Amino acid sequence: MPPKAPTDAQEASVIFQRYRTELQNLAQKIGELESEMDEYSLVLSTLHPLKSSEPSRTCYRLIGGTLVKRSVQDVVPTLETTHSGIKEVLDSLVKSYQEKEKEFDAWRKEAGVQMPR
Repeated sequence: MPPKAPTDAQEASVIFQRYRTELQNLAQKIGELESEMDEYSLVLSTLHPLKSSEPSRTCYRLIGGTLVKRSVQDVVPTLETTHSGIKEVLDSLVKSYQEKEKEFDAWRKEAGVQMPR
């Protein structure tokens, strides 16, 4: 729910800045998750062919700062689960960003605030 129209310029400035900060924070988190998801996609695209041809092949995974020795068949399902979880969170954040952006635009129109150039 957008805040009511501001009563003075200072209040409008504070609300405007709050919206911009929230949108920037969401965009930053989205960027971080997209990068992480790309890394998981790259690893999965490398390991998928090995899952069928060499499932017992040794691979290493960093878990909490410790390098753990596992087989491809053990690691791939975990990576797929993590990848899909990141995708769900990313989709949720994108939806939140779009909703916040619509709310911000509605507030700007109601308050008569224009974007600085």
